[in-house]
Amino acid sequence: MSRPYKHFALLLSLLAPLSAQSQAAASASSAGYVIADQVVDEFRLDAHIPGIAYGIVEGGRLVHVGTFGVQDTESGRPVTADTLFRIASMTKAFTALTILKLRDEKLLQLDSPASQHVPEMSTWKYPTDDSPQIRLRDLLNHTGGFVSDDPWGDRQTPLPEAEFTRLLRDGVSFTSVPETRYEYSNLGYAILGRIITNVSRKPYPETITRTLLQPLGMTSSGFVADDAPPAQRALGYRWEDDAWRAEPTLGPGAFGAMGGLQTNVHDYAKWVAFLLSAWPPRNGNDNGPVRRATVRELVQGSNFPRLRNRAARSGTPASRQSAAYGMGWQVAIDDDLGFTASHNGGYPGYGSHVLLLPDRGIGIFAFANRTYAGPSVAVWDAAIALNKVGLLGKDRELPIDAQLAAAYRWAGEMYEAGDVAVAREQLAMNFLLDRDAEGWSRDLAKLKAQVGECDTAASVKPTGIQSGEFTWPCTHGRIKGSLALSPTRPALIQEWQLEPIVP
Repeated sequence: MSRPYKHFALLLSLLAPLSAQSQAAASASSAGYVIADQVVDEFRLDAHIPGIAYGIVEGGRLVHVGTFGVQDTESGRPVTADTLFRIASMTKAFTALTILKLRDEKLLQLDSPASQHVPEMSTWKYPTDDSPQIRLRDLLNHTGGFVSDDPWGDRQTPLPEAEFTRLLRDGVSFTSVPETRYEYSNLGYAILGRIITNVSRKPYPETITRTLLQPLGMTSSGFVADDAPPAQRALGYRWEDDAWRAEPTLGPGAFGAMGGLQTNVHDYAKWVAFLLSAWPPRNGNDNGPVRRATVRELVQGSNFPRLRNRAARSGTPASRQSAAYGMGWQVAIDDDLGFTASHNGGYPGYGSHVLLLPDRGIGIFAFANRTYAGPSVAVWDAAIALNKVGLLGKDRELPIDAQLAAAYRWAGEMYEAGDVAVAREQLAMNFLLDRDAEGWSRDLAKLKAQVGECDTAASVKPTGIQSGEFTWPCTHGRIKGSLALSPTRPALIQEWQLEPIVP
């Protein structure tokens, strides 16, 4: 039942023959996507999921869609790229970005007490006398001291606003002192939804729609599931007593900010493409509904990092990740994929997952219509499979800054001369204090005795605007090196490291 989206390169074949190189690339892509399709569909079967849809975004567009199974078991309608799913906690990123946009508009401050915008919180009793008041930042980072509340929180989605006000007025229980540890809280994001309502002076769903959904062209997405045509909706099910049982549709309410959005592959791909467009930082137009710098702020992790295993069958102790929570995103460094931002969605009747590779401009996401289906395993396994066949590309290389390029040329001249004094005017004040010129001459002579003359024109790979790494091929081996400039104007060489590569 797969309905793959036609890759743009394949559409061009209708107009003109592909070059041999393009044909080879298209063939490799198709083969890789078949592998990913198989991973996702096998997960669906193993997890007893009626239907699943997933998409891959690259270069600002949707390059592949896989759909499997049915959107409801009674009619047997197949899942398509237009099928609407509840995406549960993947809604939190929309909430977080809207809070940041309101901050950009100077309507709130992240380090202000949340009670400034939710007066019902001003009478709360904190767990200790020295507890700090909960800030907006704590709600975004899940460091507000609330207990993890998935089973309870998910069922609060349709809670009427008046009842939520009463809950807030009565106060809440704490599991820890605010700002002392990370603990995932749907309640915290529901409070952020109330803040958005109070600050924008419009209901939360209206503000999200006006701020993000409409500008991005997400015209099929919304917070009232039953407003959508029944033929386009994936109905939610649970797997219980070896059978699928329909979950009742949760209506809109006060907890929609933590998990109430309904969307489809085409719409969500626009959201993913917009987020990824914030990388790399650059000059030029910044015309999105939210500034690029603000989008990047979402993945600045909180101060409570932890180790976790990769969420996949390919995960092993060797693939453990250093992870932290940002704002609506789990941020981690993965052995194979590098810098990642991801998030689960779990809900009565639905499960979802999204994985962004910001440095590669690629995003993969999946929606399923089974309670807590957890397609994170499918998404990460698909990503690992695609990475193995080279379809996830590599991290974007930084451009070489003119100052770094000039310093690198001087580094080559110092090696060739065997004397750092030839570039004395290019050296920062610490350079010769850390190792004098005579010592450098001895070090360079020793290196030349080992490896001989080197090709110092070999390219330098920037690791930042003012730092880089390089490898020089030499007569009798290679040298690995790095270069770092000072933070002064002009930038001068503060550090230069060279070492022979030992087989």
